[in-house]
Amino acid sequence: MILATYYSYLQQKRGPLFGILAGFTLLVALLTGLPAMPRPVAIGITGMRALSLVLLFLDGFRISLIAIRNKQYNAVLVLISGSVVLGIAVLGSIIIAMLNYWKLANSDYGILPTIMAISIPAVLAILLAKEHDLTNRDLQNRLAEVEKLSTEKESILTQQKELLEQQVARRTAKLNQSLQNLRETQTQLVQREKMASLGELTAGIAHEIQNPLNFVNNFAEISTELLDELKQEHVRPADERDPELEAELLGDIHQNVSKISQHGQRAASIVRGMLQHSRTSSGEKEKTDLNALGDEYLRLSYHGLRAKDKAFNATLHTSLDPLLEHVNVVSQDVGRVLLNLFNNAFYAVREKAKANPTGYFPTVWFVTRQHADGLELRIQDNGNGIPVELQRKIFQPFFTTKPTGEGTGLGLSLSFDIITKGHGGTLSVETTPGEQTTFIIQLPLKG
Repeated sequence: MILATYYSYLQQKRGPLFGILAGFTLLVALLTGLPAMPRPVAIGITGMRALSLVLLFLDGFRISLIAIRNKQYNAVLVLISGSVVLGIAVLGSIIIAMLNYWKLANSDYGILPTIMAISIPAVLAILLAKEHDLTNRDLQNRLAEVEKLSTEKESILTQQKELLEQQVARRTAKLNQSLQNLRETQTQLVQREKMASLGELTAGIAHEIQNPLNFVNNFAEISTELLDELKQEHVRPADERDPELEAELLGDIHQNVSKISQHGQRAASIVRGMLQHSRTSSGEKEKTDLNALGDEYLRLSYHGLRAKDKAFNATLHTSLDPLLEHVNVVSQDVGRVLLNLFNNAFYAVREKAKANPTGYFPTVWFVTRQHADGLELRIQDNGNGIPVELQRKIFQPFFTTKPTGEGTGLGLSLSFDIITKGHGGTLSVETTPGEQTTFIIQLPLKG
């Protein structure tokens, strides 16, 4: 049993030698249990018991050495226990021999196997207890080290967390600053685009404002002549005055003053529109007549281009829905979108006209329609259209097909944002390369 325990403890395979030793030990145990035998036989059996124990010890030493070579250091316990028991056996034999020699006691060696058999588990238990104690201390030391490492790591993690929080705070501050700079840059770009479009408007505004001013001047001159004539009639003697003529002159003057007021208001309206276009948008929506707004910017854009190119002429077609409802929009922003689209349309037809194609005459259409779910505005030109490979890029910021210095690349991008983000509508394009381009604005009735 002890040898089998050794084999199991040291994880060694039980070979033929184990079987032989186990069988020999079992045989000795059976012989020991026989009834009284002659003394020589009993002595021989006792010797066999001693031999079996020695062989067991030797095999235990053998498998312990094998286990130690295999780096199973728990085999040292088995080796120590075996050595201690062997020492007890040798010491016991010497003591018994001395007692018999001096005849202090009458003893034989039969007790030695029993002492050895008892000593083996006792010594092994003591050694295992010692190993358990050492293991327990080692575990406690390791636990203390783990707790120390855990404390250190927790301290390191706390420091790293604080460092990361500081880095995140710094990066957040940098990102906020970058975002602020980006917003300021965007505002500046939008303002530049507005001023660029205002510059293009200037000539058109000058042309449009000239007409009402001419009417004001003409009617003012006529009214002055009529007043002179009325004054002459008024200074005549009472019997020579013509009341009917005076009434007619007063009627003509009243009509002229009404015309002056009408055209003066028209000029004031144009000036207000120019100032409103140049002013930063308040973002407030108000009821707006898109028919009137679109028609005004169509003519301003056309006359603005003609002021720069006297040879340029184009046909303007408008088809305005008379039932178009006034909708809540930011008129400055929508006006800017319309102006940009009209400018692009006139630019496209002028560029195509430069090639002098046979039978071609530049034409721009402005069409409004009201549907059940909203309004639709179409700006169409019969220019060169947009190539297929560029169609998906036209609403990207800073993308332009115009030569350097003639476009910022922000007009369509800003227009798209104004319609989609600012008014919840859509801005799309339909084009046939070489033939036409149509920009379609759709706005909801409830802005």
